[in-house]
Amino acid sequence: MSRLKAVFWVEALIRRAESGLAAAYVIRRGDEDAGAVLVKVVQSRTDCVLYVPVRDELGERLWIRFRKGEADEPTVDAYCRERCDDDPDLWLVEIEDRQGRHFLTEPVEEL
Repeated sequence: MSRLKAVFWVEALIRRAESGLAAAYVIRRGDEDAGAVLVKVVQSRTDCVLYVPVRDELGERLWIRFRKGEADEPTVDAYCRERCDDDPDLWLVEIEDRQGRHFLTEPVEEL
């Protein structure tokens, strides 16, 4: 099964967010072909959620929340920095949306 290039997937996510009147930014560009993507959703100055990709038993991508409860933004940012330091191919996308929408089309496991 061929997978969509990361750069196209990120561009589509940003378009979905912007069409929903949210702001979306590429904070860090990764590998254009196969880089993994972290999606940070900022709802307010104190509320943010990080979505991390994982693969299910069939190899399909789904998303899980970083930490089960709410994580403060400094904790999320520290985790993102660690992941970016470990993986030079990693993308980081930030979405600012007062409603807290993530605009992901793949399944999201809300823990």
